[in-house]
Amino acid sequence: MKFLQVGDAAIHYQADGLSDGRPIIALVNSLGTDLRIWDPVVAALGRHYAFLRHDKRGHGLSETGSAPASIETHAADVLALMAHLDIERVILWGLSIGGLVAQSIAVSHPERVRALILSNTAHKIGTAEMWNARIGAIKAEGLSPMVDPVMERWFTPAFRRADNPLYAGARTMLARQEVEGYCRSAAAVRDADFTEALRGVALPTLCIAGSGDGSTPPALVRELSALIPGSHYAEIDACGHIPCLEQPDAYAACVADFLTRLPEL
Repeated sequence: MKFLQVGDAAIHYQADGLSDGRPIIALVNSLGTDLRIWDPVVAALGRHYAFLRHDKRGHGLSETGSAPASIETHAADVLALMAHLDIERVILWGLSIGGLVAQSIAVSHPERVRALILSNTAHKIGTAEMWNARIGAIKAEGLSPMVDPVMERWFTPAFRRADNPLYAGARTMLARQEVEGYCRSAAAVRDADFTEALRGVALPTLCIAGSGDGSTPPALVRELSALIPGSHYAEIDACGHIPCLEQPDAYAACVADFLTRLPEL
């Protein structure tokens, strides 16, 4: 296990293949998950790319820290990891809240980004009223009551089978999430809005939706793509909000196709 102290939080990270000279993909995962959700993607693309992934503060093995965590706080953690590992530029791939973190870095530090992959995310996700209600309920009752409703938004019915051990694992991962870490990141999503800032992004960008995503539906991801000049939109069939678990092969192939078309890579 590897950790980097960033302010008052120890951030858990994993780096694969950084010394091999391959283009580096930095992966930023979704709310209520940890870096293990990227295992299938790393396995599928690892011959061609190196990877940096981490547990967001308050998730997985990373500490929460004492201060409220904004999207910019999470972005600073990624940049701190890059500096620690002497990484100048990355292909930045963010899922859900990870997509908001990626947008923050693309807007504030575009020189650190070779290409941008925004997956199952949006320029603004949900309303303040929705997030405040969720945060209040979790603080009052814990995460358990919301696990099954979240699973319905994360995965299609075909994936949510009682005999699917991967679904059982994803459900357990969310149920064991630290309440304070989840709530602080939920508040960060609530407060994030990149609607105007994205119009100035000039990076090769791929926006990906899942056809059955109940959290960031395809129409919302299309809106995101329309904000970024020259961006590409792709949709994964029979897939919900977490394609790296539900449709990893199609997901990895979609990204590989986009990256192999970029002359600078």
